[in-house]
Amino acid sequence: MIHAWLNDRLIAAGSACIKSTDRGFLLGDGVFETMRLQRGKIIRLEAHLARLADGAALLQIPQPSDESLSTSLEMLIEANNQNSGSLRLTLSRGAGPRGLLPPAAPSPTLLITQSAPVPPPGPCRLHVSRYRRDGASPLSHIKHLNYLPQILSRIEAHKAGYDDSLLLSAHGDYIAEASASSLIMLSKGQLLTPPLEDGALAGTARAALIKAGLCREAHLSLAALCRADAAWLINSLSMREVHAVEEISLPRHDIWSRDLDHALFE
Repeated sequence: MIHAWLNDRLIAAGSACIKSTDRGFLLGDGVFETMRLQRGKIIRLEAHLARLADGAALLQIPQPSDESLSTSLEMLIEANNQNSGSLRLTLSRGAGPRGLLPPAAPSPTLLITQSAPVPPPGPCRLHVSRYRRDGASPLSHIKHLNYLPQILSRIEAHKAGYDDSLLLSAHGDYIAEASASSLIMLSKGQLLTPPLEDGALAGTARAALIKAGLCREAHLSLAALCRADAAWLINSLSMREVHAVEEISLPRHDIWSRDLDHALFE
């Protein structure tokens, strides 16, 4: 039996349910984190919990302590007896009355689910989306439950025959990110990634590369990406080579691909 964690206990994953008045379901009122589990260890757990705390604070949702969340994660992993794959932690504001104004004393809903590993994604072709990311909005820096621009951009890319989409900054001058990944570009021996002000999410994998001194922020135009020596999409679960942007092919760089994989997931 596959288990999930709901609020304060383990349950059978198939029996997990939330209240019909839960604001996460009705209004997207909540935050989430998706984490990679590898050899029994959650990669960059502290960074994920810190970002979750930032998002909960911005939305004014009470959050369980890091110690409580870590214990819940450990108990779920042990119960499922699966040491690799992914974990999704979702925290909503919980049930509330009809309307936008939340209850004065919310009782948040915490749901943690675990998924089995999936094969590494292959090289991708990117479509430039009509949807944008507003780096001036504080909501662009947290992982909240409303992912409609990313969802619509992925649908748009799929219908056009591409693997993923690139979302541009609010005015279309620069690249922000892909639908669910940070963009990393190699130019003249330097790894570059879009800054948060251009609409990039504060990704944990992206932050790890910057902290290690392997990558720096820079405004990246589509023209610059099409001239790149190589490019990748990275997130907490995987790394994916960019094979082409629209009809422009990009070179591959096996050495950097190996080094990035090692830096992110070893």
